[in-house]
Parts: sequence; C-alpha cells; structure tokens
Amino acid sequence: MESNEGHRHNNSKVSAAGLLIALGIIYGDIGTSPLYVMKAVTGTVKPIMENEILGALSLVFWTLTLQTTFKYVILILRADNRGEGGIFALYALVRRHAKWITVPAMIGGAALLADGIITPPISVSSAVEGLKIIYPELKTIPIVIAILSALFLIQSFGTGIVGRAFGPIMLIWFLMLAVLGFSHISDAPEVLKCFNPYYGYWLLFEYPEGFWLLGAVFLCTTGAEALYSDLGHCGRGNIRVSWVFVKATLFLNYLGQGAYLLSIKGQPLGTRNPFYDLMPDWFLLPGICIATMAAIIASQALITGSFTLVSEAIRLNFWPKVRLRYPSVQKGQLYVPSVNWLLLAGCIGVVLYFQESSRMEAAYGLAITLTMLMTTLLMSYYLYAKRYNFWGIILFLVLYLGIEGSFLVANLLKFMHGGWVSLIIGGTIVSLMIIWYNSFYIKQQLTEYVKLDRYLDALKELSRDVSIPKYATHLVFMSSASRINEIESKVIYSIFQKRPKRADIYWFVHVDTTDDPYTLEYKVNILEPEDVVKVNFYLGFRVEQRINLYLRKVIEEMVKNKEVDITSRYESLNKQNVVGDFRFVVLEKFLSYENELPLFEQLIMKAYFFIKGFTNSEDKWFGLDASAVKIEKVPLVIQPIENVTLKRRYN
Repeated sequence: MESNEGHRHNNSKVSAAGLLIALGIIYGDIGTSPLYVMKAVTGTVKPIMENEILGALSLVFWTLTLQTTFKYVILILRADNRGEGGIFALYALVRRHAKWITVPAMIGGAALLADGIITPPISVSSAVEGLKIIYPELKTIPIVIAILSALFLIQSFGTGIVGRAFGPIMLIWFLMLAVLGFSHISDAPEVLKCFNPYYGYWLLFEYPEGFWLLGAVFLCTTGAEALYSDLGHCGRGNIRVSWVFVKATLFLNYLGQGAYLLSIKGQPLGTRNPFYDLMPDWFLLPGICIATMAAIIASQALITGSFTLVSEAIRLNFWPKVRLRYPSVQKGQLYVPSVNWLLLAGCIGVVLYFQESSRMEAAYGLAITLTMLMTTLLMSYYLYAKRYNFWGIILFLVLYLGIEGSFLVANLLKFMHGGWVSLIIGGTIVSLMIIWYNSFYIKQQLTEYVKLDRYLDALKELSRDVSIPKYATHLVFMSSASRINEIESKVIYSIFQKRPKRADIYWFVHVDTTDDPYTLEYKVNILEPEDVVKVNFYLGFRVEQRINLYLRKVIEEMVKNKEVDITSRYESLNKQNVVGDFRFVVLEKFLSYENELPLFEQLIMKAYFFIKGFTNSEDKWFGLDASAVKIEKVPLVIQPIENVTLKRRYN
C-alpha cells in the first residue's frame, strides 16, 4: 500500500495542467458569486450609501481572507484522508474516536446536499437574467429550466469531454472578472478604503441593521466547502496556488462593482445588477454567454459533488444502497440516477417557486453555513485527536464558531423569505440519514452470530451426502459477520434447514468498508480444505462494490497457488477440466410480525423497510451476476413476543 507520506507528496505537487483543472472543477460556486453578492447587499429600494458599500466590501474581503483562505486553504486542506477531502472524509478520519461526531457529519452532509439544490438555480438564473438588459420583455424562467434540464440529462453519459473544457472557460471567466473590475476602480478610487477593517466594524456594530447584511455578505464564500471536497481531484498544492489568482480576480471585480455603486450613490439600484453594469454595451451579449457558461460549470461541480457525497454516505451507512453507475473509466466519474433526478426536480421546484434570482438569495447560504459550522466542529476534534496545541485548538474553535455563528444568525433573518426551503430540504435529508444509520446498528446488534467451527463437520458431511441433490458446485453466501470464524445463524439455517443446500465448496464472503478511501484488499481463511472458505474484503469508502469481479480475482489467485480446486466434481466434467458453477445466496431481511418494539425503534425500522422498497436489492449493490443469485427472505425478529399462553379445547 502506498504510504501516507507518498500521498502527501503527490498532493502537494503543482502543475500547469493541475492548476487549470482546479480552476474548472472547484471554483464554479465561489467564482460566480460576483453575479449576486453586491446586488444582494445593496437591495433595490434604499439609496446607495458610501459607508455601507465600503463596509460591505470590507466584510467581503475579510470573509474571503479569514473564512476561505485561512480556514479552508491553509488549515483544513491539511486534514486529508490519503489525499481525499470533504466532510465525510474528515468524519472517516475521526469517527472511531467518538460517537457524537456522527451528528455534525450527518448535518453537514445533508446541508451540503441541500445546497446542491439551491446553487444551480441561483447561479444560472443570475447569469441568464442579464439578457433582460438587452431584451426587457424576455421570460427567463423557461430558459433557466431548459439549461438545468439539459445539464442533468447529460450526466448519464459522463462529463469527461465537457470537463476538459471547464478549465479554459473558467480561466476566461476569471480574467473577465479582473478586467471588468479593474477598469472601473477609477470611477471612485476611494473604494480602496474598504481594505481598512474599520468600515466592516462600522457596518456591523454602528450602522442600523448592518449586522443583518452579513447574510448577503456570506454569499461570497459559499463555495469554500468545495475547495475541501475536491481535494482528491486537484491536490492541495494546485488548490493553494490557484486560489491566489482566483481571490485576486474576485476581489478586483468586487472593487469595480463597489466603485461603480459609489459613483451613483444616493440613488436606489432598482432592478439593475452592478455586475452587468460594469460591461460596455457591445460586450453585454458575449459577457452574458460567458457568465452563463460559468454558472453551468458551477452547477456541474455541485452535481458531481453531490454524487460523490452520496456514494460516500452509502458506504458509511448514512444512505440507502441506491444504484451507482460509472459512465467512464476516468477516476471520479460517477453517476447516481436517483440523486440526479431528485436534484433536477428540486432545482426546477426552486426556479418555479422563487421565479427570480433575487428571491432565491433568501434560501441560499443558510444550508451551507450549517455545513461550515459542522466542518469546524469535526476539524477541531481532528486537531484534538492529532494532539495539536490545546490552546491553538480552542482559538480555532472559538474564532470560527463566532464567525460562522454570526453568519448563521444573520441568515436566519431570511427564514420567512425562503430560508425555510433549504432547511426543509436539509431536514428531510438528515431524517433519512438518521433512519438509515440507526437501522443499521439495530440490525447489527440483534443479528445472531455463531461459530463456524461448530458446523465444519456438518458441512463436510452435507457436501458428501449424495442422497441430497446438489444445489451448486460452489455456493457463495454474502455475510455481515466480520470475524473470520463467525457466521450469521440465519446462514446456517438456510444451508441445513430451509432446503438443504449441498455444494462441493461453501464460500462465505464479507465486505468491510474502511476509513481509507481507496483500500482494495482481501484476506482468505481456508477453514476446511476443499470444503469451507471465508473471504473478507476490505474496500475503501470510495471504492466501487464489484464483488463478482473481486471474488473471481481472489479465486484465480488461490487456484494459481494450488489452495483450491474449482473444477467440477462431476466425474464426466472433471475429466474435461470444466470449472464448476458458482451460485450466490443473499439473505434479505424483512420485519417479522412477531415483534414488540420500543416506539422509537418501531418507527425507525418501519421507515427503513418502507424506504428500502424503493432501493436496490443487495445482489445489485454487491455487483453480483443476477443469473446466478438466489435471494432469500429472512425475518428480522428484534424482540420476540413473550409467553403466549394457548388453551386446548377437547369438546
């Protein structure tokens, strides 16, 4: 296995190609924020005030510096799980140390998925609405829905070809931001006073209701979490170097918008967007096209990020085992059909409900603030587990709980204006995670395991009992028993009692999900030569479950080492060296009627089995050959009903 030092070294490499990829993958969300931040700060009705603009720009600058640069780019990118980042990768690093960290991981993951429903509509709407400057009567909603629908429809084909174009397009976008912003600073050079933190302080503490503008200011850093989530795709070195360029271009554009607003102070902004007001008339149409492409790229980053997040959540027992597809051989190319269509439905719902990007701002930001708070909690615990300086950890925790807590409180002002939408979406996702996580452990705790040693002789005898028709040459049971010498009692029941299953070799296969993202290892225990074999797979939480393929590789290795003979035991076929047939048995549990459950467990398990009816069967999840799989239903008896007394009648 490659060492952690090797991963860290590779993760810190910087290359021109890597920098371009980083521009295309991770900066879509934060890179399109100039489309709506200053518009949200200024509002449409109140007259533009100089100190308010300077204060807002000061807060934007220090938010990008403290929140994005210091917290994410400098500190949190250090917490990589063999090169991988994101809230679930961080959770996997520390989950064995404390149980309570499951809660912030769930809340953060759910809020990030909720953000994936809000970001595409606001980014695309903000860009497309620029067309109203040229065509005032234009209805933009159908255009936005058409763009989003096309974007989600192409996901099933993979995004490799489109992805290669992302970097150059985003490079053009950021250069455009810088040029537009820089060319307008001369409109009001006093805008440069915003670097003085006093103006930010004045807006927060002296300007009436200035604190509540934090909700609008926060929109400038909503994409910061993507920097960490895409660590594995781009590498720490490429992210850190490219961020210097991105931050400079972003703030140049903010300065240009600020200078333009100062040049019209005393007037209300109305329906104008200061971003598009920076553009000369001849450049409006090309500028809107570039902005729309950047918004599509921002949306694509959120969609693929959501797919990755769900695939990790499945293997961490936070999410149902839904169908996963891999459209191409390219690393990271993942497609989750159910999530794709749910995201599309959610995005269209957001567009139809809010109608305009200015109204969507109310739903935007609240969810991602929660993700950032949860990341702060997990990072603090990670630093504690790694024995960093205690007072340094306290400083980090207090500083960022204070900053993000302030953003959260300010964003709560948006609750009645649309913030409730993102909270309902996030709450629904958290509820699903709670159901799935708790049901997994309820089943684990109440599954009965037995020692395989006790049944080895019986299995040998059954294998040689010619009075029973042979069920298969090789019979493979998928097992949840992680210990080499254990098996579920239900498996033994299936072999001996349900219908005796005679086979030449019994294989028991267990899959263990590791905290290391890309582990691909196995361990073989031959419990009885030529009769009983236990195989344990150790797969990382980002590794595709393809047990059919992996087991075939394991058996090929065992045959090569003369550890097992897989030729058919039928005499006529054995002479021809014909390989015996393989048959898989998967036990699917159902909730037995013979249960008296505590109310909470009853609700959890009923919800679990209801949701499970809409998800993949176990054989599809494990990637087994459907033509060679037998699904057996077994009752999950959590607490048998006690002492039922029946009276016999004799007349």
